[in-house]
Amino acid sequence: MAGTKRINLALQGGGAHGAFTWGVLDRLLESDEIEIAGISGTSAGALNGAALKAGLARGGPEAARENLEWLWEQVGAITDPRMTPWLEAVAPSAMSGAIEASLPFALGDTVSRMVSPYAAGPFYTNPLRRIVERFHYDEVCGEPGPAFHICATNVRTGKIRVFTGDDIGPEAIMASACLPTLFKAVEIPDAATGRLEAYWDGGYTGNPALYPLFASELPGDVVVVNINPLYREEVPVTARAIQNRINEISFNASLLREMRAIDFVQRLLEEGTLAEGRMKRLRLHMIADDALMRQLSVATKLVATPQVLHQLRQAGRIAAEAFLEAHLGDIGTRSSIDLREMFA
Repeated sequence: MAGTKRINLALQGGGAHGAFTWGVLDRLLESDEIEIAGISGTSAGALNGAALKAGLARGGPEAARENLEWLWEQVGAITDPRMTPWLEAVAPSAMSGAIEASLPFALGDTVSRMVSPYAAGPFYTNPLRRIVERFHYDEVCGEPGPAFHICATNVRTGKIRVFTGDDIGPEAIMASACLPTLFKAVEIPDAATGRLEAYWDGGYTGNPALYPLFASELPGDVVVVNINPLYREEVPVTARAIQNRINEISFNASLLREMRAIDFVQRLLEEGTLAEGRMKRLRLHMIADDALMRQLSVATKLVATPQVLHQLRQAGRIAAEAFLEAHLGDIGTRSSIDLREMFA
């Protein structure tokens, strides 16, 4: 499309907090000035990415918006506009605190730390299967639409595996979202090893992986939709808050590592130390709402509630609108985040 800004999307995982990414994508899809050329997603980002890719391949932005709405309705979102006043009546921080303080959540959290998901035996089911098996994989894996990549972590090697094209199926998406304390490792045949390989959540090694978006045919602009707070002012003191912050740090570590590497290469290009053309020039952007995410906890990642899903979607739309107003002109020209300040 003439006059559009081509971008790649890097979609983080974060359980039900991925509804924020839903809102971001919903707003970006409304813009005639944005074309999505590539997608890399992990966990909830993989689900959002699959719905986005399939919709764009089938019928363009409107079909993608419908796909995303269907996905999150399956998770628990209520999209009836008549329910908006009720959905907005409770602050997300209050809802998060109420869930975290509830006896059922406390019991479930304790059991998940003490009992392996393998203990369920023949009664075990992955709750995502009923959703991911309903995706249209001819659209998710086909040539039309953006290039699409998802990642998972190989349990045996600890290395990242990026799935793309025909490698993407229900098992790959479930693997990308497989928290090992809640779900059995997802086993997928690996042509390279000739064996079934077991996979856990991709967030441990790539949340999401950026390097698949460096392909020469893709644009140089990568928009990261970040849903795990990079910074928290308060030092956690309760056991649950400590564990939550450990998870946030570990799930951001791989992304920050790749961003540091990008900054290093871009500096070499700017200084002339690295010859022009040896490496791709990249421009990084980020859409986030750390202030909102700091009000939430692991409780609302694991327990999808209509109120929080609605408010996260609205927050995502607002954040995307603010990004378009402030930085649409930066796309194709320069990065809109200062990596050196971020890592200082």
